[in-house]
Amino acid sequence: MAPDAGPPSVSVVIPGKNESENLPELIEEIRVALGARAFEVIVVDDGSDDGTDRAILALMRERPWLRLVRHAQSCGQSAAVRTGLLAARAPIVVTIDGDGQNDPAFMPALIDALVAGGPMMGIAAGQRLKRTDSGAKRIASRVANKVRGAILQDGTRDSGCGLKALRREMFLLFPYFDGWHRYLPALAIREGYRVTHIDVVDRNRRHGQSKYGILDRGLQGALDLIGVWWLKRRRKRIPSPTEISIDG
Repeated sequence: MAPDAGPPSVSVVIPGKNESENLPELIEEIRVALGARAFEVIVVDDGSDDGTDRAILALMRERPWLRLVRHAQSCGQSAAVRTGLLAARAPIVVTIDGDGQNDPAFMPALIDALVAGGPMMGIAAGQRLKRTDSGAKRIASRVANKVRGAILQDGTRDSGCGLKALRREMFLLFPYFDGWHRYLPALAIREGYRVTHIDVVDRNRRHGQSKYGILDRGLQGALDLIGVWWLKRRRKRIPSPTEISIDG
């Protein structure tokens, strides 16, 4: 099926700020990776000032499956991912970072793992091998993930990987907070869904510089971790509702 023939079966959400150089290459790689699937790609421009919107609009002229949603001012990665998920038209959504470090070649494996797991498989989450970040960032991330995993018990080795496939209907159940995109597996488990993991290989950033530091992410992450732990503690049972009709 051509990517523009009928409603999409997969929506790809790309959050990005000032990624005008990376996004055109990434979008073409996504097209190749998804092949004959019916898909759409939603770029969420998080208040860029480098002409990201103009670059995407130029691409949209020959790509009917490409969409652009723009934040008037930067609201952060979590808000951008959420905006894209709300705008998505497909039941399965794949998220991928806009800096080009996530490889779209792993998208089919994530989608297939999600579908194979049945309706209660909520997320197929990428877990990065051969990280390309600096040594300090890798150490900080390793420590943070071990602490988070010990507290939340979500079985996720790498919560920061932006490459995930998830069910949109499940996402609509989640409470929102800034930083939320790093806790999607724990939030899925809280709603009674299951999580599976796929190893993916990280790449070097092609253009620009990373927008994240160690201290700002670490301090905020500690507060978020407490919040998600509290949310899990405050849910004792997951309802299994059945509608009863007068006809039995």
